[in-house]
Order: sequence, then C-alpha cells, then structure tokens
Amino acid sequence: MFSNSKNILKKYFGYDDFRKGQEEIIKDVLKGRDVLAIMPTGAGKSICFQVPAILFEGITIVISPLISLMKDQVDNLNELGVKATYINSSLTEKQTTDRIYGILTGMYKLVYIAPERLESSNFCALIKDVNISFIAIDEAHCISQWAHDFRTSYKKISKFIEFLDTRPVIGAYTATATEVVKNDIIKLLKLNEPKVYVTGFDRKNLYFSVLRGENNQEYILSYVLKHKDSNGIIYAATRKETEYIYKFLVKNNVKVGLYHAGLSDKKREEVQNKFAYDDINVMVATNAFGMGIDKSNVRYVIHNNMPKNLEAYYQEAGRAGRDGEKSECILLFNPRDIQLQTYFIEETCLSIERKTNEYEKLRSITDYCYTSQCLRKYILEYFGENVNYDNCNNCGNCNDESTDKDISLEAKKIFSCVYRMKEKYGTHMITDVLKGSKNKKVIVNGLNKLSTYGLMKEYDKKFILNIINKLAADGYLRLTNDGYPVVKLTNRAIEALKDNTKIFIKIPKVIRKIQGYGELFVILKSIRKEISETEKIPPYIVFADASLNEMATNMPKNKKEFLNIKGVGELKYNKYGEKFLKAISVYMKEKSINQEDSIDLRLDNKAESKKEILVNDGEKSKKTPSYIITYEMFVEGNSLDKIKDIRNISLQTVQEHIVKCKEEGKDVNIKDFIPEKYINLISNTIVELNTHKLKLIKDALPEEVEYFWIKLVRCTCENN
Repeated sequence: MFSNSKNILKKYFGYDDFRKGQEEIIKDVLKGRDVLAIMPTGAGKSICFQVPAILFEGITIVISPLISLMKDQVDNLNELGVKATYINSSLTEKQTTDRIYGILTGMYKLVYIAPERLESSNFCALIKDVNISFIAIDEAHCISQWAHDFRTSYKKISKFIEFLDTRPVIGAYTATATEVVKNDIIKLLKLNEPKVYVTGFDRKNLYFSVLRGENNQEYILSYVLKHKDSNGIIYAATRKETEYIYKFLVKNNVKVGLYHAGLSDKKREEVQNKFAYDDINVMVATNAFGMGIDKSNVRYVIHNNMPKNLEAYYQEAGRAGRDGEKSECILLFNPRDIQLQTYFIEETCLSIERKTNEYEKLRSITDYCYTSQCLRKYILEYFGENVNYDNCNNCGNCNDESTDKDISLEAKKIFSCVYRMKEKYGTHMITDVLKGSKNKKVIVNGLNKLSTYGLMKEYDKKFILNIINKLAADGYLRLTNDGYPVVKLTNRAIEALKDNTKIFIKIPKVIRKIQGYGELFVILKSIRKEISETEKIPPYIVFADASLNEMATNMPKNKKEFLNIKGVGELKYNKYGEKFLKAISVYMKEKSINQEDSIDLRLDNKAESKKEILVNDGEKSKKTPSYIITYEMFVEGNSLDKIKDIRNISLQTVQEHIVKCKEEGKDVNIKDFIPEKYINLISNTIVELNTHKLKLIKDALPEEVEYFWIKLVRCTCENN
C-alpha cells in the first residue's frame, strides 16, 4: 500500500517528495501501527493522515477542536478531488443529518468532527458499524491538563475508540508538547505501543524578535505600513486592546479586521473570510482567532502583549509562514504584561498544583522576553531539543548590531542586595531598597539599615527592574514559582562575584523588512485572486505563495515544467495551469527574457533588482562562472546564507564556491568564516597527519569543526 503513497502525494498535493518524518509516519500508519507525531506548524502534519486516508479502504475520522481548520481542510481536499466533509456545531440539523447519511453510504474518505460530537450517544451508535480504518487526532496536546490548551472533551476519545466493534489505527498529532504532555497523550488516548516521532520544533523560516520599551501603537502602525502588501496578525491580550488597535489602524486607512469572542458568530465568520480571501491584509485579534486557520501566506505575527506561556506563544507566532516562506514573529514586551498574566492565573479555579505549573510557565516566557541569548535556542531548549549553537543568525538577539552595555557593577550591587536581604523578597522590594525608598514596608522590616540601602538611588526604578529581570533570564538570579515570586541567587551569580565576570546588556534593533516579491509574483497573485473570487475559495487554496514565488523564479514554459513546481499536482494543473503559463509567457516576452536566462534569474530580498549573470567581453557576451558570482556577492557584503537564498542554491554549494576562490588566490580571509581558536588547531592537525584525506583530518579534530573550515585552512597551507 505504501508504494502508492508517493503517487498520491504528487497527484493530489503536487509534491514529489515527502518532508522530514512524513514518509516514516505514513509507512507505520499503513502498516496498522499507532503513532504519535510531534511536528512543528508548517511541517505537514495533515499530509501524515490525509495520504493514508486516501489509501485505506474505509473512512478516516479526523478529530479536531478547530472549526475553522475543519472547513479550510475539507474545502481544500474537495478542491483536490478527495471526498471529505465535516460535522460540527456550525451546521444546521438538516445539514448534519445529510452528512451522517453520506458517511453511512460511503460517500466520504475523510470525516472531520469536533471532540464534543463524541458526547452524542446517537452519533456514536449511528457510525459504530461504519468501516473506520483510521482515527487521526489533531491538536492531541489538548488531552493533557498540563498543556496550554487543555480541553475536557478530549477525554471522550478513548471511550469512543473502545466503543467501536473493531479498533482502527490511531494517530495523534500536535505541534507543541513537552515531555509531560507527550506521556499524557500516550496514556490518556490509550495508544497501543505507538511509534513516537519528534521531527523537531524549529521553524527555520521564522525570524523571532522581542522589543522592549516601544510605543506599541506607533510601532505597529509603522510596521504595517512598511509591509502593506503582506498579510499579518496582531494579537492583543484583551478585547479592549484589540478594539483600540483596530480603531487606530482604521483611522490610518489600513485594511484591517477585528476578531474576539465578544463578537457574534456571524461577524467573526465574516471577518475571518475577508482575511482568508485577502480582502483585508491585517487581523487584530485575541488568541480566540487563528486556532487552526489554514491560511498559509501570513507573513508576520505581532504580539502586542506577552502571552501566558511559551507553548501559546509558539503556536500563535507559528501562524506566520506556514508555506515555508520567510516570515517574522515580533513580541512587544512591557513589564505590566507579567501583572496581567498573573491576574489571569489568580482568577482561575485551578488547583494549587496547576497554578504553580502556570506560574513556572509564566516565568519561562518572561525570561524569554528578557534574555540576551539566542531566542531560537531558548525556545527549542524549552521544548527539550539539544541545540549545539549559540547564534542562529536568524533572530533579533543574534542579529542585534547595537553595542553592548557593561552592567557588571550594577549586577554586583543587585547580587549583594539580594544576599543581604537574605533572599526573602521580590523584585520590587529589592528595587525599593536599592533606590533608598522610604516605603513603609522597607522601614518596618529594617531594610533601610542594610549597607545596600540607596546603593543605586541615582538610577531609574524601571531600569533597575529591567536589569533584575534580565539577570534572572540569563541565569544569574532565580525567581520562585508562585503569585509573589521571591528572588534567589544562583551559583552563576556567586561565580560572577568571585571571578569578577563581565556582564552585558544590549538594546535590540527595531524594524526589519521581510523578503519581498517581484513583479511577476504580483501578476500571478492577481490571477490567483480572480480565480479565488470565481471559484469562491480562498486564494491560498488555489496556490500557496511559495508555489507562486517558485513560478515567478523558474518561469515554467510547459506542462512538464509547471508540474515540477512544489504544490502543483495534476488536478490543479488541469484546472488552472494554462492561465498561469500564459501569464508567464506574456511577461517573458514583454521583458525580453528567454528560457535559458530565466534559470539563473533570482530576485533579491527586496525585489529591487536582478543579479546580472551575463557580462560583456568586447563584442561577445559570456557567462560568468557561478563561483565568481558568489564571490562578488560576498564582497558586496552579503552573508553566505543570504547568497544561498538569493541564488536558490544550497549552503554547501556556496561554501564550495568560496573554497574555489581561495584556491585561485582571491582575497578570502578565513577569519570571516572560522572561529580564530580553531585555525591553528586545524593547521597543525593537517601538518601532523600529512594527508589530503578530509575524513582523516575531520576525525582527528573536535566534532564542531566543519569540513568547510578544513578546506579553507588547507588552501591557506598550500598557498603558503
């Protein structure tokens, strides 16, 4: 059965190969084995149950809490020629009855249902005798009380499975799950010796940044206007704030929608459809919006406030760039966000144990907002991944070009104050003592008699609080997990005091410009919009932005080349292919571009210019060697990663180009690529081993040394 899965993938979904983890998961499901798949948003979880569903003899039931996702995925499947339906509270009684009849008569391959539907004994009895081959549970983390989105209705799933005469294959899928939640999923769903797949949490196409001290309103307006052709979501913590931001953007002529739980169902559906159809570019919402929205071309997500925990943040931020294109996730942080989230926790009816857990999670996201370390690494390590780098070169902290401020003296004053206050007080009390406050609580507790009283009286209180939180985020201080956290010293602080370690703080950069698209992309996008309006389906269901961008870059001239575009299958080509091919052909004629030229045509990140591939040599033109183009781009100040993206080639190819230039004696400074401490080590190892075999050299060096480094050093040795 699995041998047909690639044909299904190409025919219906338009992809030649499976993404990481998909093939193995599908293979196990088709063998009849239960699976638990933890895959980041945009990694293609739905393919992992949709492909087996098409191949299985019986129907597949997909359990999902996300009404909007059900409709999106069902619309998309029917558009692809796969018979699918959904049953949830949005349907009338007659619609529900008609769809149940369709299930009983074998009309559908996939049926999406909300978990609450399993509470209906009538529904369960009706489908008990249906041939159910597979049950896929989406957002499986919802079954755990320790997850960020716990839903009691998920507890009904295992009883429903036991109720069936024949137990189908079970697949559980989620994007975010800590170790505790993962174990809960297996236990509470009663998975039968499942194969567990964790394909990683990293979303390499997302750029993360945290900005502190901004005027949120002005920042958001500035950002939205600079990205007016892009789709974005702005999240706020309360309905009041969403309405305030919405009215402010409307006043400034932004095409924007408003979404929160206080609006009527009809109003929410109306505005969500406008966003899905690209009739508005920006959605301002509480986290009630977006759960499961399948819109693939959201280019940015801005959080006006810090969410309650990192799981919630990563899921909400992850609604950007589902198509794999470069997108941005910005968190605008203000210390009052901590007070708001603390208030939300205190207002719940949770047990003491659950509240303690929520406070611990709140501390983790607070540390994320204050840390000066790599933001991507912080997130990945939170979810249990081992990260072997300190700089991802793709987040606000790693790409921050501002100068560091030495706060060693201030930090040591704070450490000293915490110690003298016997680690019994919170951040505000410590700040009051350092400021020399005459606060009644300070005087009553005799804290005005400490040697550290008034030690930082010349500093702004907000600045002191910011440093304390930064020191906690970077592991010098620890805050207890409760409603009134107490500050404790860590071993790292004690070592800093002993060793006279330098401690720094930095101020982040502000706005970046997301990668833009070129003229042909805009033309293809307008054709997609016309089809969307005619067919009454969202534009991203016609083709994703990633597919349009690949068309605009590769400029296919016939059916065979068009089918090589990712996301284009036979059915979509038959429906829309000719329109897009015609538009591409007209564009190439107008711009005097021939097919050979288009292969090397790449747009830069602002779509401002095209990299010239042909150079004049007297009367004759000749093609510049590819490695020379790479070298010229590097000399112009482009990083290797940027060159890779602009030229649409692998990083390894870019590195080989640099090595070749070094071999030819071009001005390549190896210190630009290799940490200085490794250069002599590599050079000495090459001399000692007296061999040209890279593997022998690599095996004799530390694991972190790259082949690229060895090749560059070897060139230097040979040239000398």
